[in-house]
Amino acid sequence: MAPRIALIHAVTVAIDPVGAAMRELWPDAFVMNLLDDSLSTDRAGQEELTPEMHGRIADLGDYALRRRADGVLYTCSAFGAAIAGFAERAPVPVLKPNEAMFEAALAAGDRIGMLATFAPSIASMTEEFEALAASLGRAGARLESHCVPEAMAALRAGDGESHDRRLAEAAGRFSGFDVVLLAQFSTARAKAAVSAVIGQPALTSPHSAVAKLRSLVLPAI
Repeated sequence: MAPRIALIHAVTVAIDPVGAAMRELWPDAFVMNLLDDSLSTDRAGQEELTPEMHGRIADLGDYALRRRADGVLYTCSAFGAAIAGFAERAPVPVLKPNEAMFEAALAAGDRIGMLATFAPSIASMTEEFEALAASLGRAGARLESHCVPEAMAALRAGDGESHDRRLAEAAGRFSGFDVVLLAQFSTARAKAAVSAVIGQPALTSPHSAVAKLRSLVLPAI
């Protein structure tokens, strides 16, 4: 029987990039998409994750478990601590959006740049990165972030070309870095444009996350 994988989204623009990664890397999985697009709007209005927001993230995960999910991947990077709380009690593998990408980044070097399009995600992602670096004994690793909110606005308006161009224009600030990350799942579509500017492949979260989740789920079922 094909493994059932729940993809949990807070923005509609994350669905296509991770869907493409699933089709490429794990085509035999049965994919279940869960979306609450009010999450991103509500998160943008809060400085910190509230207990209520933790509960909403857990509710979506619990629904996936009741639907017999063999693995769960959250695709919005602004809810790291809430996802971690759910993962601690879940009986199946659960991944935060960027943990696999951060692991790959740290394998590439210490000077790491990150382009984001959703500002509320940066603080929690930085905490997550620093915690991972500390656990690996990488005290010298540094994550430098830059947000391009107008790229997200363009994408939500249906202008993917402008989204990609704006991220590529911002990528030049990371020239000479060991690796450059595209923070949101929705930014994966700009990989070619950003890679052309920085002269090396940028890392994206969907492919990194799907590859890691597959490695965790298949041995467990």
